[in-house]
Amino acid sequence: MRSGRWMAVSAAVFAAAWGGNEFTPLLVMYRQNGGLSDVAVDSLLFTYVLGIVPALVIGGPLSDRLGRRPLMLPAPIFAALGSVLLAIGPHSFALLSVGRVASGVALGLSMAVGGSWIAEISARDGSGAPAGARRAAMSLTAGFGVGAGLAGVLAQWGPWPTVTPYAVNIAVAVAALLWLSGSPETRPRQEHPGRLLDDLKIPGIADRRLLLVVLPVAPWVFGACASAYAVIPALMTAHTSGAPIAFAALCCVLGLAAGFGIQSVGRRIDDPHGVRGVVLALMVLAVGMALAAAAAAMLTIWLSLLAAAVLGCGYGMAMISGLLEVQRIAGPDNLAGLTAVFYGVTYLGFAVPAVLAWTSQTFGSVTYPMMFGVGVVAAVACLVIVALAHRADRARDVATS
Repeated sequence: MRSGRWMAVSAAVFAAAWGGNEFTPLLVMYRQNGGLSDVAVDSLLFTYVLGIVPALVIGGPLSDRLGRRPLMLPAPIFAALGSVLLAIGPHSFALLSVGRVASGVALGLSMAVGGSWIAEISARDGSGAPAGARRAAMSLTAGFGVGAGLAGVLAQWGPWPTVTPYAVNIAVAVAALLWLSGSPETRPRQEHPGRLLDDLKIPGIADRRLLLVVLPVAPWVFGACASAYAVIPALMTAHTSGAPIAFAALCCVLGLAAGFGIQSVGRRIDDPHGVRGVVLALMVLAVGMALAAAAAAMLTIWLSLLAAAVLGCGYGMAMISGLLEVQRIAGPDNLAGLTAVFYGVTYLGFAVPAVLAWTSQTFGSVTYPMMFGVGVVAAVACLVIVALAHRADRARDVATS
């Protein structure tokens, strides 16, 4: 197989990730338009989880049965559809919601199917599984970062701000679809598949370490991201020298860059016999929440950017440590399923901005610094749960040895 065949799939994953994150820095723009409440705008950040999770959970098993191409080809189509709906409905909560769900479906398929397809093509061309995993991760991260950064710049200084950012993603998605159609199939269609319901059952879902070590850190992955590039920029709208959308994009790119950078370090920090990686992630997240509380109180640009960077580090460390724990817990028959569970729980973190906005709107005396302070306490509580669970596991191992 020729080298470079993975790049078409990578382009489709890139387009889907772009479509998923292009909306984030534009939250400030939708607030400024005045047609939607803060709670409604922030809930749109979470709405796309309604597309991600089903596509993530069902897409993988279906692609095992039907092949990678039939399940991955719809990803750039859904990405383009999501951008079309977002472009034509800037004042319609219904259209924005459906558009976000479509973007979520594209991303969920890309994560569940695109990553496997890239890994399989990489293995066939002699690059190896680690190269495949790295290519898939880079495709997603690049799409997230470029999508948010360019969308923020175009919405801040480009023409037709509610349309132009999405038009670029539509063009990228269409180009990726045309390129993807020629990619080699790596998973032949099953002749006599069993019941799909059986494929959706995930052995090990009740594993004690999964419940008490992995799941406590999982929501913090995108909870940290959402705080860094949705909540903080919203609070800073009046303090960003007339460029609030560009500032939101900067927070987004800075947080993602910090998260991407720390992941290579996180692999070295992680201890396969302990919980060092998860504990460090929760410690960084607690510091990030404390900085976010200070930024919400002082409303200074430098402190907001520092908080975004530290929260980004927390996101990256939580992501890599959680995935490494899942790989140690799972066997070959349930790795994909448990990974999908982990990703599904991580995306619950996108509910954080909506919850904070609703709390602030409903209870006026509860301020954002106070709520971020609660975040510090919650991170420490999760850290204690993880540490106690690991201690209990070690005591059990000693008793049975």
